[in-house]
Amino acid sequence: MKLSQFKFNLPKELIAETPAKTRDEARLMVVNRKTGKIEHKHFKDVLSYFGDGDCMILNDTKVFPARMYGNKEKTGAKIEVFLLRELNAESRLWDVLVDPARKIRIGNKLYFGDDDTLVAEVIDNTTSRGRTLRFLFDGSYEEFRKTLYDMGETPLPKYIKRAPTEDDKERYQTVYAKNEGAVAAPTAGLHFSRELLKRLELKGVNFANVTLHVGLGTFRTVEVEDLTKHKMDSEQAYIAEKDCKIINKSREARKKVCVVGTTTMRAIETSVSTDGYVKPYDGWTNKFIFPPYDFSVANCMITNFHTPESTLLMMVCAFGGYDLMMKAYKEAIKEKYRFYTYGDAMLIL
Repeated sequence: MKLSQFKFNLPKELIAETPAKTRDEARLMVVNRKTGKIEHKHFKDVLSYFGDGDCMILNDTKVFPARMYGNKEKTGAKIEVFLLRELNAESRLWDVLVDPARKIRIGNKLYFGDDDTLVAEVIDNTTSRGRTLRFLFDGSYEEFRKTLYDMGETPLPKYIKRAPTEDDKERYQTVYAKNEGAVAAPTAGLHFSRELLKRLELKGVNFANVTLHVGLGTFRTVEVEDLTKHKMDSEQAYIAEKDCKIINKSREARKKVCVVGTTTMRAIETSVSTDGYVKPYDGWTNKFIFPPYDFSVANCMITNFHTPESTLLMMVCAFGGYDLMMKAYKEAIKEKYRFYTYGDAMLIL
Protein backbone atom coordinates (compact mmCIF):
# COMPACT_ATOMS: atom_id res chain seq x y z
CA MET A 1 0.00 0.00 0.00
CA LYS A 2 1.03 3.60 -0.58
CA LEU A 3 1.29 6.52 1.83
CA SER A 4 -1.29 8.56 -0.13
CA GLN A 5 -3.96 5.92 0.62
CA PHE A 6 -3.88 7.00 4.27
CA LYS A 7 -4.69 10.65 3.61
CA PHE A 8 -7.97 12.07 4.88
CA ASN A 9 -9.19 15.48 5.85
CA LEU A 10 -9.13 15.93 9.62
CA PRO A 11 -10.76 19.15 10.89
CA LYS A 12 -8.41 20.87 13.36
CA GLU A 13 -11.13 21.26 15.98
CA LEU A 14 -11.39 17.45 16.33
CA ILE A 15 -7.83 17.15 17.64
CA ALA A 16 -8.23 16.90 21.42
CA GLU A 17 -6.20 19.41 23.45
CA THR A 18 -7.46 18.19 26.83
CA PRO A 19 -8.58 14.81 28.23
CA ALA A 20 -12.21 13.85 28.86
CA LYS A 21 -13.51 14.86 32.32
CA THR A 22 -13.16 11.31 33.60
CA ARG A 23 -11.08 8.59 31.94
CA ASP A 24 -13.81 6.07 31.15
CA GLU A 25 -16.39 8.65 30.03
CA ALA A 26 -14.61 9.23 26.69
CA ARG A 27 -16.59 8.09 23.67
CA LEU A 28 -16.08 4.62 22.22
CA MET A 29 -16.75 3.54 18.66
CA VAL A 30 -17.24 -0.23 18.38
CA VAL A 31 -16.47 -1.71 14.97
CA ASN A 32 -17.30 -5.32 14.14
CA ARG A 33 -15.04 -6.73 11.43
CA LYS A 34 -17.34 -9.65 10.61
CA THR A 35 -20.56 -7.67 10.15
CA GLY A 36 -19.14 -4.23 9.37
CA LYS A 37 -21.48 -2.80 12.02
CA ILE A 38 -20.45 0.44 13.75
CA GLU A 39 -21.86 1.37 17.19
CA HIS A 40 -21.43 4.51 19.30
CA LYS A 41 -20.87 3.99 23.04
CA HIS A 42 -18.88 5.32 26.00
CA PHE A 43 -15.59 3.77 27.01
CA LYS A 44 -16.92 2.18 30.20
CA ASP A 45 -19.24 0.12 27.92
CA VAL A 46 -16.24 -2.09 27.01
CA LEU A 47 -17.41 -4.02 30.06
CA SER A 48 -20.26 -5.56 28.08
CA TYR A 49 -17.94 -6.96 25.37
CA PHE A 50 -15.66 -9.03 27.61
CA GLY A 51 -16.19 -11.94 29.97
CA ASP A 52 -14.72 -14.89 31.83
CA GLY A 53 -11.42 -16.15 30.43
CA ASP A 54 -10.89 -13.26 28.01
CA CYS A 55 -7.52 -11.53 28.12
CA MET A 56 -6.53 -7.88 27.87
CA ILE A 57 -2.91 -7.02 27.17
CA LEU A 58 -1.72 -3.67 28.59
CA ASN A 59 1.48 -1.69 28.04
CA ASP A 60 2.66 -0.79 31.56
CA THR A 61 5.37 1.67 30.47
CA LYS A 62 5.58 4.88 32.49
CA VAL A 63 6.20 8.33 31.00
CA PHE A 64 8.94 10.40 32.59
CA PRO A 65 9.03 14.23 32.47
CA ALA A 66 11.25 14.36 29.41
CA ARG A 67 11.00 18.01 28.32
CA MET A 68 13.44 20.47 29.92
CA TYR A 69 14.37 24.08 29.24
CA GLY A 70 17.90 25.36 29.67
CA ASN A 71 20.13 28.25 28.63
CA LYS A 72 23.23 28.15 26.51
CA GLU A 73 26.49 29.35 28.07
CA LYS A 74 27.63 32.89 27.17
CA THR A 75 24.64 33.80 24.95
CA GLY A 76 21.95 32.69 27.44
CA ALA A 77 19.80 31.52 24.48
CA LYS A 78 16.82 29.41 25.59
CA ILE A 79 17.17 25.79 24.48
CA GLU A 80 14.57 23.03 24.71
CA VAL A 81 16.05 19.65 25.56
CA PHE A 82 13.95 16.53 25.11
CA LEU A 83 15.39 13.51 26.94
CA LEU A 84 15.05 10.45 24.71
CA ARG A 85 16.92 7.75 26.57
CA GLU A 86 19.57 7.20 29.18
CA LEU A 87 22.73 5.81 27.56
CA ASN A 88 24.87 5.35 30.66
CA ALA A 89 23.62 5.85 34.22
CA GLU A 90 27.09 6.03 35.78
CA SER A 91 28.40 8.67 33.35
CA ARG A 92 25.04 10.57 33.29
CA LEU A 93 24.96 10.24 29.50
CA TRP A 94 21.67 10.91 27.69
CA ASP A 95 20.51 10.79 24.10
CA VAL A 96 18.46 13.99 23.58
CA LEU A 97 16.82 16.21 20.98
CA VAL A 98 17.62 19.92 21.12
CA ASP A 99 15.67 22.81 19.69
CA PRO A 100 16.82 25.03 18.04
CA ALA A 101 19.46 22.50 16.97
CA ARG A 102 21.51 24.89 14.84
CA LYS A 103 22.67 26.81 17.93
CA ILE A 104 24.20 23.83 19.69
CA ARG A 105 27.71 22.53 18.99
CA ILE A 106 29.91 19.86 20.55
CA GLY A 107 31.59 21.34 23.63
CA ASN A 108 28.75 23.78 24.41
CA LYS A 109 27.47 23.84 27.99
CA LEU A 110 23.78 24.14 28.87
CA TYR A 111 22.53 25.41 32.24
CA PHE A 112 19.26 24.33 33.85
CA GLY A 113 17.36 25.78 36.80
CA ASP A 114 17.15 29.31 38.22
CA ASP A 115 20.46 28.95 39.99
CA ASP A 116 22.08 26.74 37.31
CA THR A 117 21.51 23.69 39.52
CA LEU A 118 22.26 21.37 36.63
CA VAL A 119 24.87 21.71 33.92
CA ALA A 120 25.19 19.55 30.80
CA GLU A 121 27.93 19.38 28.20
CA VAL A 122 27.31 18.44 24.56
CA ILE A 123 29.71 15.62 23.72
CA ASP A 124 28.38 14.21 20.45
CA ASN A 125 26.08 14.91 17.49
CA THR A 126 23.88 11.89 16.88
CA THR A 127 21.54 13.32 14.20
CA SER A 128 20.75 16.78 12.82
CA ARG A 129 18.52 17.46 15.86
CA GLY A 130 19.91 14.85 18.23
CA ARG A 131 22.83 15.22 20.62
CA THR A 132 24.49 13.26 23.39
CA LEU A 133 24.68 15.20 26.64
CA ARG A 134 26.77 14.49 29.71
CA PHE A 135 25.16 15.93 32.83
CA LEU A 136 27.71 17.25 35.31
CA PHE A 137 26.30 16.41 38.71
CA ASP A 138 28.12 15.72 41.97
CA GLY A 139 25.40 13.98 44.00
CA SER A 140 24.19 10.38 44.01
CA TYR A 141 22.30 8.84 41.10
CA GLU A 142 19.03 9.08 43.09
CA GLU A 143 19.61 12.81 43.66
CA PHE A 144 20.43 13.28 40.00
CA ARG A 145 17.21 11.55 38.86
CA LYS A 146 15.19 13.62 41.34
CA THR A 147 16.76 16.81 39.95
CA LEU A 148 15.87 15.75 36.39
CA TYR A 149 12.32 15.04 37.57
CA ASP A 150 11.95 18.39 39.29
CA MET A 151 13.17 20.27 36.22
CA GLY A 152 11.40 18.25 33.56
CA GLU A 153 7.81 18.73 32.48
CA THR A 154 5.18 16.34 31.14
CA PRO A 155 6.13 15.74 27.50
CA LEU A 156 2.79 16.52 25.88
CA PRO A 157 2.90 16.15 22.07
CA LYS A 158 3.92 19.31 20.21
CA TYR A 159 0.49 19.81 18.62
CA ILE A 160 -0.91 20.62 22.09
CA LYS A 161 -0.05 24.31 22.22
CA ARG A 162 -0.74 24.93 25.92
CA ALA A 163 1.70 24.44 28.79
CA PRO A 164 1.31 21.19 30.77
CA THR A 165 -0.69 21.47 34.00
CA GLU A 166 -0.61 19.54 37.28
CA ASP A 167 -3.59 17.61 35.90
CA ASP A 168 -1.51 16.45 32.91
CA LYS A 169 1.01 14.83 35.26
CA GLU A 170 -1.68 12.34 36.19
CA ARG A 171 -3.76 12.21 33.01
CA TYR A 172 -0.86 11.74 30.58
CA GLN A 173 -0.13 8.45 32.36
CA THR A 174 -2.13 5.21 32.49
CA VAL A 175 -3.43 4.21 35.93
CA TYR A 176 -1.36 1.00 35.63
CA ALA A 177 1.93 2.66 34.53
CA LYS A 178 4.81 0.96 36.29
CA ASN A 179 8.08 0.68 34.34
CA GLU A 180 9.56 4.07 33.60
CA GLY A 181 11.11 4.76 30.21
CA ALA A 182 8.55 6.22 27.78
CA VAL A 183 8.64 9.76 26.39
CA ALA A 184 5.07 9.47 25.11
CA ALA A 185 2.01 7.81 26.67
CA PRO A 186 0.49 4.59 25.30
CA THR A 187 -2.71 6.51 24.67
CA ALA A 188 -5.33 3.74 24.28
CA GLY A 189 -4.70 2.83 27.92
CA LEU A 190 -5.46 6.35 29.17
CA HIS A 191 -9.20 5.53 29.09
CA PHE A 192 -9.05 2.85 31.79
CA SER A 193 -10.01 3.94 35.30
CA ARG A 194 -9.17 1.80 38.34
CA GLU A 195 -12.89 1.11 38.82
CA LEU A 196 -13.29 -0.14 35.26
CA LEU A 197 -10.26 -2.44 35.55
CA LYS A 198 -11.71 -3.84 38.79
CA ARG A 199 -15.10 -4.46 37.18
CA LEU A 200 -13.47 -6.26 34.24
CA GLU A 201 -11.50 -8.37 36.69
CA LEU A 202 -14.70 -9.29 38.55
CA LYS A 203 -16.16 -10.48 35.24
CA GLY A 204 -13.24 -12.90 34.92
CA VAL A 205 -11.08 -10.94 32.47
CA ASN A 206 -7.36 -11.74 32.81
CA PHE A 207 -4.75 -9.01 32.41
CA ALA A 208 -1.28 -9.47 30.97
CA ASN A 209 1.35 -6.73 30.92
CA VAL A 210 4.00 -6.00 28.35
CA THR A 211 6.43 -3.08 28.47
CA LEU A 212 7.22 -1.08 25.37
CA HIS A 213 8.89 2.24 26.06
CA VAL A 214 7.22 4.56 23.59
CA GLY A 215 9.71 6.81 21.79
CA LEU A 216 9.22 9.84 19.59
CA GLY A 217 9.39 7.58 16.52
CA THR A 218 5.72 6.88 17.19
CA PHE A 219 4.99 10.40 15.93
CA ARG A 220 7.60 10.51 13.17
CA THR A 221 6.07 11.38 9.82
CA VAL A 222 6.31 8.88 6.97
CA GLU A 223 8.11 10.60 4.11
CA VAL A 224 8.14 7.83 1.50
CA GLU A 225 5.22 6.87 -0.75
CA ASP A 226 6.37 3.24 -0.78
CA LEU A 227 5.71 2.05 2.80
CA THR A 228 8.24 -0.79 2.55
CA LYS A 229 10.96 1.90 2.51
CA HIS A 230 9.93 3.49 5.83
CA LYS A 231 12.15 2.71 8.83
CA MET A 232 10.68 2.78 12.35
CA ASP A 233 12.78 3.99 15.28
CA SER A 234 13.75 1.21 17.67
CA GLU A 235 11.94 1.04 21.00
CA GLN A 236 12.76 -1.09 24.01
CA ALA A 237 10.36 -3.92 24.84
CA TYR A 238 10.04 -6.51 27.58
CA ILE A 239 7.58 -9.39 28.07
CA ALA A 240 7.81 -11.68 31.10
CA GLU A 241 7.12 -15.41 30.99
CA LYS A 242 4.16 -15.17 33.41
CA ASP A 243 2.40 -12.71 31.06
CA CYS A 244 3.08 -14.94 28.05
CA LYS A 245 1.31 -17.79 29.89
CA ILE A 246 -1.78 -15.63 30.56
CA ILE A 247 -2.00 -14.58 26.89
CA ASN A 248 -1.35 -18.06 25.47
CA LYS A 249 -3.91 -19.65 27.81
CA SER A 250 -6.71 -17.37 26.55
CA ARG A 251 -5.58 -17.91 22.98
CA GLU A 252 -5.67 -21.71 23.38
CA ALA A 253 -9.16 -21.50 24.91
CA ARG A 254 -10.28 -19.44 21.85
CA LYS A 255 -11.24 -16.53 24.07
CA LYS A 256 -10.96 -12.85 23.24
CA VAL A 257 -7.38 -11.65 23.30
CA CYS A 258 -7.57 -7.85 23.26
CA VAL A 259 -4.52 -5.71 22.69
CA VAL A 260 -4.79 -2.26 24.28
CA GLY A 261 -2.95 0.09 21.94
CA THR A 262 -0.69 -0.02 18.91
CA THR A 263 2.46 -0.09 21.08
CA THR A 264 1.23 -3.26 22.82
CA MET A 265 0.50 -4.81 19.43
CA ARG A 266 4.04 -4.07 18.22
CA ALA A 267 5.52 -5.71 21.31
CA ILE A 268 3.36 -8.82 20.97
CA GLU A 269 3.96 -9.21 17.24
CA THR A 270 7.71 -8.81 17.80
CA SER A 271 7.83 -11.64 20.33
CA VAL A 272 5.46 -14.14 18.71
CA SER A 273 6.79 -17.50 17.51
CA THR A 274 5.95 -19.07 14.14
CA ASP A 275 3.27 -21.23 15.77
CA GLY A 276 1.45 -18.15 17.10
CA TYR A 277 2.52 -18.25 20.75
CA VAL A 278 3.87 -15.25 22.64
CA LYS A 279 7.39 -15.86 23.92
CA PRO A 280 9.30 -13.94 26.64
CA TYR A 281 11.18 -11.00 25.16
CA ASP A 282 13.82 -8.55 26.28
CA GLY A 283 15.25 -6.33 23.57
CA TRP A 284 14.48 -3.71 20.97
CA THR A 285 11.91 -3.60 18.20
CA ASN A 286 11.56 -1.50 15.06
CA LYS A 287 8.64 -3.50 13.71
CA PHE A 288 6.44 -1.57 11.27
CA ILE A 289 2.98 -3.05 10.71
CA PHE A 290 0.97 -1.95 7.67
CA PRO A 291 -1.50 -3.70 5.34
CA PRO A 292 -1.49 -6.49 4.35
CA TYR A 293 -0.37 -8.19 7.58
CA ASP A 294 -1.34 -11.44 9.30
CA PHE A 295 -1.79 -10.95 13.04
CA SER A 296 -0.87 -13.97 15.14
CA VAL A 297 -2.26 -13.37 18.61
CA ALA A 298 -4.88 -10.64 19.15
CA ASN A 299 -8.44 -11.02 17.85
CA CYS A 300 -9.62 -7.61 19.07
CA MET A 301 -8.01 -4.26 19.73
CA ILE A 302 -8.60 -0.99 21.59
CA THR A 303 -7.02 2.07 20.02
CA ASN A 304 -7.42 5.84 19.75
CA PHE A 305 -8.26 7.80 16.60
CA HIS A 306 -5.04 8.58 14.76
CA THR A 307 -3.90 11.33 12.44
CA PRO A 308 -3.71 11.00 8.62
CA GLU A 309 -0.68 9.19 7.16
CA SER A 310 0.56 8.06 10.59
CA THR A 311 2.12 4.64 11.18
CA LEU A 312 -0.53 4.12 13.89
CA LEU A 313 -3.36 4.51 11.37
CA MET A 314 -1.59 2.06 9.06
CA MET A 315 -1.46 -0.58 11.79
CA VAL A 316 -5.13 -0.07 12.62
CA CYS A 317 -6.03 -0.49 8.92
CA ALA A 318 -3.94 -3.69 8.81
CA PHE A 319 -5.92 -5.05 11.77
CA GLY A 320 -9.43 -3.78 11.04
CA GLY A 321 -9.32 -3.90 7.24
CA TYR A 322 -8.51 -0.85 5.14
CA ASP A 323 -11.98 -0.18 3.69
CA LEU A 324 -13.83 -0.71 6.98
CA MET A 325 -11.41 1.50 8.93
CA MET A 326 -11.59 4.31 6.40
CA LYS A 327 -15.38 4.10 6.59
CA ALA A 328 -15.20 4.18 10.42
CA TYR A 329 -12.92 7.22 10.35
CA LYS A 330 -15.31 9.01 7.99
CA GLU A 331 -18.10 8.27 10.47
CA ALA A 332 -15.92 9.44 13.39
CA ILE A 333 -15.39 12.82 11.70
CA LYS A 334 -19.11 13.12 10.93
CA GLU A 335 -19.98 12.28 14.57
CA LYS A 336 -17.28 14.65 15.86
CA TYR A 337 -15.19 12.10 17.75
CA ARG A 338 -12.05 13.56 19.34
CA PHE A 339 -8.76 12.47 17.76
CA TYR A 340 -5.23 11.70 18.91
CA THR A 341 -3.56 11.49 22.34
CA TYR A 342 -6.36 12.86 24.55
CA GLY A 343 -9.10 11.81 22.13
CA ASP A 344 -11.77 9.10 22.06
CA ALA A 345 -11.34 5.34 21.56
CA MET A 346 -12.25 2.58 19.17
CA LEU A 347 -12.82 -1.09 19.91
CA ILE A 348 -12.27 -3.35 16.90
CA LEU A 349 -13.90 -6.75 17.32
